[in-house]
Amino acid sequence: MEKTKENKKSEGSLVDALFSVGAHFGFVKSRRHPSAKPFIFGSKNKIEIFDLEKTSVELNRALEFITKKGEEGALGLWVGGKSEAREATRAAGQTLEMPFVPGRWIGGTLSNFSEIKKRIARLEELTGERERGELAKYTKKERLLIDREIDRLALYFGGLSKLKSLPKFMVIIDPKKEEIAVAEARTIKIPIVAIAGSDADLYKVDYAIPANDASRGSIKFITELMVEAYKKGLANKKVEQI
Repeated sequence: MEKTKENKKSEGSLVDALFSVGAHFGFVKSRRHPSAKPFIFGSKNKIEIFDLEKTSVELNRALEFITKKGEEGALGLWVGGKSEAREATRAAGQTLEMPFVPGRWIGGTLSNFSEIKKRIARLEELTGERERGELAKYTKKERLLIDREIDRLALYFGGLSKLKSLPKFMVIIDPKKEEIAVAEARTIKIPIVAIAGSDADLYKVDYAIPANDASRGSIKFITELMVEAYKKGLANKKVEQI
């Protein structure tokens, strides 16, 4: 009985925390995807409101999956190109030393991975040469062109440097905006965890977290929970190895 009370208290605390960061806000009804309907509690000032009790259930389900991936030591890919999501995406990738895409998704990142690896290798080659001072042999104009190439490659592929093979799972913020990434992952059968607004197709995501995917506070809070879940899994893995 005590355990049941604790669970209820924990669920209530999570709902309160989600509410405090504005995770309950969806979009206007006209933008709602049919798959999101079961998670809508009502509306306020024409903006639909998520049922955070249901959101918390789906969030815990996603966190359990991510913890399991941590226990496996599985490499994930974090994706979120919208301005509100870039900071959280980059922070998650850097904290977990995983690949991340904080900007525009490059079509073929997964489906044409062999070509993407060449771009990553080119970036590492040029960056290494510059750090070792090996570009001094080129003219000033040539160095300027190389610097521009490095900047361009870093913009699109800098976060992918740790992607030596296809990821075992993906975390996507705003699957509607990142529909190309979702489509590629589904084709290759890579599991997807997503923070999904009411305009997203939740059926296309393995672990959909129906919540505000357009608010920096909501994104940051949920992303940090996912990071902690993965680190918890890693810690469990280390204990088992000992």
